[in-house]
Amino acid sequence: MADGTGMKLSQLPLFGAALLLAGMAWMVLDMSRPMPTTPGASSRGVVAAIARSSAARPVMVEFYADWCGPCRVVGPVVEEFAREMAGRAEVLRVNVDECPELAREHGVRGIPAFVVFKNGRETARQVGGIPKSEMRRLLNP
Repeated sequence: MADGTGMKLSQLPLFGAALLLAGMAWMVLDMSRPMPTTPGASSRGVVAAIARSSAARPVMVEFYADWCGPCRVVGPVVEEFAREMAGRAEVLRVNVDECPELAREHGVRGIPAFVVFKNGRETARQVGGIPKSEMRRLLNP
């Protein structure tokens, strides 16, 4: 590598440190944007959605927080999943900092937490970032 065409071995640690700092700066800047809450995802709106849930049209609620790294990673996946499930299931995102009483009422102790309701009753729960395939499995066990 010291033939003039590339980087010297002695420069690798400096290059690695520069990449690490650039990545950290990107994460900080990217994570500063708050994740969107589902429109109407107030405590009252979520309670109403749970009450009208059915086996044919279940409700999945993702409890999250803006400061939660795994929540930020899975957020766009949840939003895409919600669009895919339109008409077949209702997928809501609830910020636990904005609706702490709702999170407490449903026993949310870790986030992200995915809770599925059918006929007004909890039928499935998963804590942690999960792929769309697992979200689909939770809705249709």
